[in-house]
Amino acid sequence: MGFAALHPSYGRRAALLAALLLSTGVALAQGSGGWTSGAPMPSERTEVAAAEVAGRIYVVGGFGGERELEIYDPVADRWSRGRAFPHAVHHAAAIGLNGRLYVIGGYVDGWTPSDAVFVYEPGAEAWRPLAAMPTPRGALAAAVIDGKIHAVSGVGPTGRNTSAHEVYDPVANRWTPLATVPTPRDHLAVAALNGKLYAVGGRRNGNYSQNLAVNEAYDPAADRWEARAAMPTARSGIAAAVLGGRIFVFGGEAPSGTFGEAEAYDPAGNAWSAHARMPTARHGLGAAAFDGRIFVISGGPRPGGTSSAANEIFAP
Repeated sequence: MGFAALHPSYGRRAALLAALLLSTGVALAQGSGGWTSGAPMPSERTEVAAAEVAGRIYVVGGFGGERELEIYDPVADRWSRGRAFPHAVHHAAAIGLNGRLYVIGGYVDGWTPSDAVFVYEPGAEAWRPLAAMPTPRGALAAAVIDGKIHAVSGVGPTGRNTSAHEVYDPVANRWTPLATVPTPRDHLAVAALNGKLYAVGGRRNGNYSQNLAVNEAYDPAADRWEARAAMPTARSGIAAAVLGGRIFVFGGEAPSGTFGEAEAYDPAGNAWSAHARMPTARHGLGAAAFDGRIFVISGGPRPGGTSSAANEIFAP
């Protein structure tokens, strides 16, 4: 039996103190894990896409029309630049697969959803176009299962959310439609773990006053989606990475400000946990895992078109 149970007045005072601290915005605990800072990215950006390829982290696109490909070496803590992306793009998805970088969709020419898919060959320093995505879209998300890229939801050509879920086979250079997403949305995060796909958070039709906490899992064997435990904090403009059997979700935005939350989903227990908050709350950021850490890069520190060169590193 604890001290508070033996002394009820102490328990009441502790509860009152906790309520007071929460009402003033003071956190009682930061959660597990910790943050360090890496070398800042050479350019300040937001609405980027990021992926790890062969021990390097690639950051592409941005709301300001940036075409330069930023490449981070986490061992040397040093940045370099690769061949510029073929055109300005923002709100795209990036995937590292088989030593190559894939960039999918996004917005071009302002807010026109794109169906373009490009692959980058690091050794050749060259971009090559691939089969176009069947549904043009921006603010989508993507992940890999069994060597194939799943592109999930986003904003389609009508300016509203599409429920499209399409898979790309890089060997055949072909797209195939799969079971549609139960909750169409944009600015979401998608991650693959243990052979299943998880679509987390996001917003309705580009409106960040309609943020979502929804978490839906896709089983490729059954070609079926199902609801899972909702994320504790409804948010959009987020980034996710998989580490240690969990999906970590970072950042986001709402009309009231940006989010510093770092929350992790454990599919085995269908449960979420809170972790140490990000040093710099932001949205439109990228996240990639490498060597037991997650590198959370770029993004806007305030809602809207703000940007940063932040490179903050999370270790659970």
